[in-house]
Amino acid sequence: MSFSASVLTLYPEMFPGPLGLSLAGRALEAGTWSLRAIQIRDFATDRHRTVDDTPAGGGAGMVMRADVLARAIDHASPEGDLRPRLLMSPRGKPLTQARVRELAAGTGAVILCGRFEGIDQRVIDARKLEEVSIGDFILSGGEPAALVLLDAVVRLLPGVMGNAVSGEEESFENGLLEHPHYTRPQDFEGRPIPEVLTSGNHGKIAAWRRAESEKLTRERRPDLLGSPQPLAK
Repeated sequence: MSFSASVLTLYPEMFPGPLGLSLAGRALEAGTWSLRAIQIRDFATDRHRTVDDTPAGGGAGMVMRADVLARAIDHASPEGDLRPRLLMSPRGKPLTQARVRELAAGTGAVILCGRFEGIDQRVIDARKLEEVSIGDFILSGGEPAALVLLDAVVRLLPGVMGNAVSGEEESFENGLLEHPHYTRPQDFEGRPIPEVLTSGNHGKIAAWRRAESEKLTRERRPDLLGSPQPLAK
């Protein structure tokens, strides 16, 4: 069974976008995964296809309506659909590689892309939406975040990456940032490839890469080590 993604959006023309290229695009053409972009406005009931209204309690901006979104979600994910329902949101739980692997092991996902000031909390609760964040910053809408999430998931689907081992040695897969990489030329502007990498000693190479990963993680992401670590002076 292929991975099936349904994206609810006000801008379906943004999909597949970059997901139609490279590894994800080839996998899409091959049927390894499928993508359906659904226009939320199709589920509005007035002639203006209105999807938002003023916020209860006052304030700036507009809020996406619960009734319109509920109809869109129910259409994309009818009763019996076991795919998780995700809402791309800056207040959601941070997306992790572990969660990406969980999603890649499933049958797909229904992804709601918010716009304006946000969406009515009642539809989040009623349709059990899992709020997901890709970082501590604000986008103009959930579409770019959905593209990021899907790219991270699709590359892990069986057969998408040419070398499956590549996905096992990357940042976050083992709780560390990835070690540095080098290739030809042997010398670049007076900077040679570290000697150990051309030694042919696989044990020493593995140890060097592990040490470099630990060093980078301590310097850049000490939080990944469990608790902040003081940097060496």
